[in-house]
Amino acid sequence: MRSVVLGAVLVLWASTCPAATTVRVLSISGERVDLLVNGSITRSLYRGETSAEGVYVVEVRDGSALIEVEGKSFQMVPGSSTAPSVVLQADPRGHFLVEIAINGTPIRALVDTGASSVALNLEDARRMGVDLIGAPSIMVQTAAGPRRALRARLDSVQLGDIVLQNIQATVSETNDLPIVLLGMSFLDRLDMQRSGRTLILTRRF
Repeated sequence: MRSVVLGAVLVLWASTCPAATTVRVLSISGERVDLLVNGSITRSLYRGETSAEGVYVVEVRDGSALIEVEGKSFQMVPGSSTAPSVVLQADPRGHFLVEIAINGTPIRALVDTGASSVALNLEDARRMGVDLIGAPSIMVQTAAGPRRALRARLDSVQLGDIVLQNIQATVSETNDLPIVLLGMSFLDRLDMQRSGRTLILTRRF
């Protein structure tokens, strides 16, 4: 009984615990730093100032700023963020191949901005414990033409330090996908910055 009560208390604590404050540097001009806090609040702070959210500008020098957030220090430049991010390099064909984990199970994937959702084979979905009970059957357009698939939800998808929950997916009933496609149902919840062969994905809060 005590373990049940303790578990309920921990769940309640986790649900009421505030999310970590995130900061993105929009621009730096002289000793002024323009910030985006928690993805929606803009602040302009000078060296030595603290925002209402507790973001403290320690120092501004040579186009960068030393910023303290919740006791942690970050040396930041315009465009950088304290949110989890992943830096990817394209292969010789220009593709971004990544190691991800679906429902905690590792698998290789291809970053595909042309795919509306994360797409995987039926065999892989079953191996990862994806709940397919009552999953509706749909038609999806692929490079090889229309195919039947199941619409499903993934409990979690992890890429590096980025972990997202409740991700829409399509599961190919014919097992004709050579690799998992990391599509827009995951990518739409991230900020994407492309520079040449480098792609930076940052979690959006």
